[in-house]
Amino acid sequence: MDLQDPSLFLNRELSLIEFHRRVLEQAHDPSIPLLERVRFLCISCTNLDEFFEVRVATIRYQMSIPGASPWPDGLSPAEVLTRIRASALALVREQYRCWNEDLIPALRKEGIRFLTGEDWNAKQRRWLTNYVEDQLLPVLSPLGLDPAHPFPRILNKSLNVAVRLRGKDAFGREADIALVRAPRSLPRIIRLPPEVAGGPNDFVFLSAILQAHVDMLFPGMQVKGAYPFRVTRNSELLVDEEDVENLAHALKDELHERGFADAVRLEVSASCPRSMVRFLSSHFEVGNNEVYRCDGPVNLNRVMAIYDMVDCPHLKFAPFTPRIRPTGVLSGGSLFEHLGRHDVLLHHPFDSFATVIEFMRQAATDPQVLAIKQTLYRTGKQSPLVAYLIDAARAGKDVTVVIEVRARFDEEANIALANRLQEAGVQVVYGVVGYKTHSKMMLVVRRESDKLRRYVHLSTGNYHQGTAAAYTDIGLLTAHKEIGEDVSKLFQQMSGLGPVIKLKQLLQSPFTLHRALLDKIAREASNAKAGRQGKIIAKMNSLSEPTVIRALYQASEAGVSIDLCVRGLCALKPGVKGVSENIHVRSIVGRFLEHSRVYYFLNDGEEELYCSSADWMERNLLRRVESCFPIVDNELRTRVFREELEIYFTDNCQAWVLASDGSYRRLDPGEGQRHSAQATLLSAT
Repeated sequence: MDLQDPSLFLNRELSLIEFHRRVLEQAHDPSIPLLERVRFLCISCTNLDEFFEVRVATIRYQMSIPGASPWPDGLSPAEVLTRIRASALALVREQYRCWNEDLIPALRKEGIRFLTGEDWNAKQRRWLTNYVEDQLLPVLSPLGLDPAHPFPRILNKSLNVAVRLRGKDAFGREADIALVRAPRSLPRIIRLPPEVAGGPNDFVFLSAILQAHVDMLFPGMQVKGAYPFRVTRNSELLVDEEDVENLAHALKDELHERGFADAVRLEVSASCPRSMVRFLSSHFEVGNNEVYRCDGPVNLNRVMAIYDMVDCPHLKFAPFTPRIRPTGVLSGGSLFEHLGRHDVLLHHPFDSFATVIEFMRQAATDPQVLAIKQTLYRTGKQSPLVAYLIDAARAGKDVTVVIEVRARFDEEANIALANRLQEAGVQVVYGVVGYKTHSKMMLVVRRESDKLRRYVHLSTGNYHQGTAAAYTDIGLLTAHKEIGEDVSKLFQQMSGLGPVIKLKQLLQSPFTLHRALLDKIAREASNAKAGRQGKIIAKMNSLSEPTVIRALYQASEAGVSIDLCVRGLCALKPGVKGVSENIHVRSIVGRFLEHSRVYYFLNDGEEELYCSSADWMERNLLRRVESCFPIVDNELRTRVFREELEIYFTDNCQAWVLASDGSYRRLDPGEGQRHSAQATLLSAT
């Protein structure tokens, strides 16, 4: 079969929506604690927000380009948008059905109530009226629309209420439509105080309060209706890097306008009349296919707030204490001495991120350390790693940080971080023009006797304490000579303007990783054709790069056994007769976000296992700076194989199996023995 045939590819955008659907399914699962189910619902809503902000916005942009190339699956941008509309509508309906029919009744049984206007008693109504007078009215600025007050700029994803009015204002002007913007300074969910609540966990949505009391904003007028709405805008930043003198300044200017970019979706309450929908649509310049009616709060993702507001441990996952590796590292032991003898492998969140922080602390305070270099993509607020980098610079060490200021939705935070580091004397590099720096690396240069020794941390995940507790990732601490030399060369390449470099151990995007993957896949195919066993096992977030997919098809045709664990989007079609019958694809969705990228090749018994910051996507392999590192220690390689691959392919609780039509089927252990990869790893902590 012609491997260029579009029918051999699934559409990446529709596959991504399928992932959001799998996340939503967790909210339906009665075996998951109730407040965790609420979180999964909110995550699915937030994921869909980002999907519209980024993916739909990008497709709309592609439609404006004459002769834009279709996807590998042969669909044009217009066809993709049509199919997205159908899938997104179904997903939104299911989100609100889950909220209204499953979660609200279950929460109510636990004494957690979301009260609507129909539920309020007289005492609660008085309290809410006072709340409006004391907390809302002083900060609200309702806007009546007329020639002197045109339709205002509405911020991306902000909560607003469109109000239909009748009557005349104090100046004799006929009123028709007004807009009320919910104050950004106030919470979207308000807990009723004990003196008026029916229990400790009675809540009211701010949108419900605004709707019920909007007449207080327009005294003397008749309110005919109040309808919450929310607009989602294009959040992609378009900066011509070749044409700007200072990328950080250019991005900062662009960020000011991102909240008011072109609209890509309009969400309105289910009760909003067609005339009001037409009015809003015309001002946001969206068509009927961009309008989504919500059978509940238009900002349903804000329900996430109750997770921290409700003190009910039995409704949440049981806490756990991650392991500390190596033993004794936090009680005075020297990591440098330990790494001189043994590599340290960290499997987050089951192994504590505290070891990485301690590595940086020791590097910052050790007088023998001369230089520290690190890449930063996402760090989070109040990162101790950043504090230690600043301490090291102030102590006179040479500190270089490569910051990716284009990390989506973290651009503003990263620009501020870069300024903070520069003020402390850190040399800041803004990555490479045209290529996002997505690699996760740390290098420490230490003087030992009369020689310099390199210590390295490499990871599949970001230097972010929060995600290290919620995402699965692999980190490696090592003093391996060749790995240290490779990392040093990579930092030189990112900060300088040198030629392509030759590495001994690491693979690198955009130069060697893509080609190496194709070669390794082809090697397995050659071994299979020669009568030897060929085997590939890989775990990643996304798989869509066409040449890699075709190489996997060729390997499958040759008889190579291929097992893939792809958490999110997958454009490869498994199980196609004569093409991909030897390829099996599954997705794991559970308590922790699967984020590790691990690649295994049998290599005729000379096994190779790599961990990487890169997914098998075009952007990661060809348009980003990524690192891919081997696990050379036999014991650690065995551990990664078992913890990241072996037990994930025996999971029958949180695994979804991909069919050739793009649908996923969740495995069910039935009466058999249950195998959950994440539960197995948790039980070992």
